[in-house]
Amino acid sequence: MVTCKMIKILKMEPLEDPKFVKPQKLIFEKDGKIREWEVVDTHDSVAVLIYHTEKDAFVLVKQFRPAVYLKNDDGMTIELCAGLVDKDKSLKQITKEEIFEECGYDVPQENIEKITSFYTAVGFAGGQQTLFFAKIDESMKVNDGGGVDDEEIEVVFIPVNQAKSFIFDASIAKTPGLMYAFMWYLEN
Repeated sequence: MVTCKMIKILKMEPLEDPKFVKPQKLIFEKDGKIREWEVVDTHDSVAVLIYHTEKDAFVLVKQFRPAVYLKNDDGMTIELCAGLVDKDKSLKQITKEEIFEECGYDVPQENIEKITSFYTAVGFAGGQQTLFFAKIDESMKVNDGGGVDDEEIEVVFIPVNQAKSFIFDASIAKTPGLMYAFMWYLEN
């Protein structure tokens, strides 16, 4: 179980050599008027709604998100398995690798189907996320997941019959993509 020990924010400072995001001031002309806007150039991403057939449950990940911590008291989120598009591989291959790293299941690429793509954080970033769906069972489990490097990811199962109440439980920090994926599944 992922838990956070006492967290203390020491300071916030401007990024000097960012690895994943590039904050910038965008100056543009619209309707003859010069305007400016603060934007963040980010990587696109993939996310996957994983359905465990034997458990009749969705497989999600729970992890600490520092940006969420600035807004609530624990910073823990429950999310779809997801990852950055930061390597020269197909989106399905990246999705397969994220499922393996975060959740511990080896899913054949042919079991991963595209749902749609959409833009995230449109007020300041506008990265494109491609959403996939995959069915799994315990025969595909190869490890406990948990992420790579310093990631501390807990695999969480949400029974399908609890998905709708989960969507509307505002006490749980979650992403709009997760809520959309649940609604997609419930409608299809």
